[in-house]
Amino acid sequence: MVTATMWHFISEQISSALDMPFICQHQKMASGGDTHQCFVIRDERHRFFVKIHPLEASKPLKCEAEGLSAMAAIEGVSVPRVIACGDVHVDGRDIEYLVLSHLRFQPSVDTATLYGLGKMVARLHQANGYAHYGWDEDNFIGASVQENGWYENWADFFAEKRIGSMLERFSRKGMMITDNDVLVNSVHQQLSSHHPAPSLLHGDLWSGNAGATNKGPVLYDPAVYVGDAETDLAMTELFGGFGEAFYEGYRSEHAIADGYAARKPIYQLYHILNHALLFGSGYANQAKSLISQIQHS
Repeated sequence: MVTATMWHFISEQISSALDMPFICQHQKMASGGDTHQCFVIRDERHRFFVKIHPLEASKPLKCEAEGLSAMAAIEGVSVPRVIACGDVHVDGRDIEYLVLSHLRFQPSVDTATLYGLGKMVARLHQANGYAHYGWDEDNFIGASVQENGWYENWADFFAEKRIGSMLERFSRKGMMITDNDVLVNSVHQQLSSHHPAPSLLHGDLWSGNAGATNKGPVLYDPAVYVGDAETDLAMTELFGGFGEAFYEGYRSEHAIADGYAARKPIYQLYHILNHALLFGSGYANQAKSLISQIQHS
């Protein structure tokens, strides 16, 4: 339960961040997170979206704020604005909080908006300034820790920090989905001749993490790192997809390299393994099918 004391503290953080008076007069629970509570709060003039989570050493909301801020720095990329983020001991509990701008999403996304979303993702991928693959610290892919660090070689990074790290978690749970070493070596071999430009990635780019306001498309709930732009595209083809207009918009700004079709199952496997860890056997069977496809390609 979030008490009046907590809302008073949040109000103070908003007032300080925006240099304006704000007192939370109304709060309503909202959807938006499987592992934390979400609220829309308001006074007579302003609304904000607030996420609250029990404080952990890994600080998932801090990770989210850092990802959103990195994306917001790219011209032409629209994400919720980070207003305030931190942690506090209140009402006998240690709490992490994230305050974002409140966005009014359209009930559906039309073809023109999907085209614009594709262009936006392409602009994200074209951001300059990265020489290596990875991220400064571990963050989160859904409810799972996403291991990072910085690597010079893409095949090393993806084989070890994406596929290898997921397989190790299966092993720690006493689950054997495949021969870990054989699969990691296969992934490394198939990516060894691929040297993509290091691109800033959304990292969790499925249809549930994108929407549209009356101003255009918006991205949110990222799992940011620097890697191959194709990994984002591969995920867009999972869990419902985005529609052809998205890819037309993307290709108008950013070419898709030859060989993407062969790499796609490797990149999709990371997300399917994560879903198998979180949600169980149905995804494990899908993972085994992808593994077979990868090892026989």
